[in-house]
Amino acid sequence: MSTTATIFTVDTASPVPVYEQLIECVTNGIASGALETGDRIPPVRSLATELGLAAGTVAKAYRTMEANGVIETRGRKGTFIAQSSDDRHAAACGAATEYLDRVSGELHYSPEECLQIVQRMLDQRTAG
Repeated sequence: MSTTATIFTVDTASPVPVYEQLIECVTNGIASGALETGDRIPPVRSLATELGLAAGTVAKAYRTMEANGVIETRGRKGTFIAQSSDDRHAAACGAATEYLDRVSGELHYSPEECLQIVQRMLDQRTAG
């Protein structure tokens, strides 16, 4: 039995819409550890075919999960379980620490100057 078959199961007789069941399959898979950050999930059409569902139903579930940050699509590479907010926060803190070490330590800017530099860069990025 494939991982897909064990992770993705739906009951078409259930009063719960199928697309919501698919979302629940993924969130339960993440909670149980069966799906982890970076794991690839099947393409919409493949999963729809395997489960005997309309591709639009699977696509709706994927769109909802992507909008909620549960999955991410990386173009032709496929669809993957996204980083959790904790993972993203830890990565952002690590990047900020590296920045501070370099700019304040190696380049001898004060903490206030570091903040000003970041603010200027954000303003420039926003301005286009």
